[in-house]
Amino acid sequence: MNPMLIYSVPGKAKVYSAVGDKYVILATGEQTGGAYTLADAFVPPGGGPPPHYHTREEESFYVVEGEITFTVDGKTIVGTPGTFVQIPRNTPHAFKNNSNKMGRMLVMCMPAGFEKFMAEFATEIPSLDAPGVPVTPAEIEKILRVAPEYGIVMLMPE
Repeated sequence: MNPMLIYSVPGKAKVYSAVGDKYVILATGEQTGGAYTLADAFVPPGGGPPPHYHTREEESFYVVEGEITFTVDGKTIVGTPGTFVQIPRNTPHAFKNNSNKMGRMLVMCMPAGFEKFMAEFATEIPSLDAPGVPVTPAEIEKILRVAPEYGIVMLMPE
């Protein structure tokens, strides 16, 4: 596949609501020749996914705004603007916004495929300004059912 110009302008990218957070998909595997997926994540106070790990990709985070607390293989990292965290595949992790302000970060998964997981399990919303979808038991059931198809192992408390 020949390299292609990739660009995203406000209001044109797909936006998903997932476990209370919002993800703007900036670059897809189709655009990057399968190399990576890039998303702009908006994590409200109390937001963040349950503990999990990826068997197919490394996941990297760059905190742009706010404060995000990462738990990576039992280690806690409090991320403020400028913090970068790269998590190797098969490494248990989670992140949470423990502050009272919106957090924002860039999320890159290498190789690509994460955007397909989002498209299957999350709820597409019309824009970043649209309200996110509150977490429901049905959404948790869906993520638990769909995640294994994408090599994502959810680590729900017993």
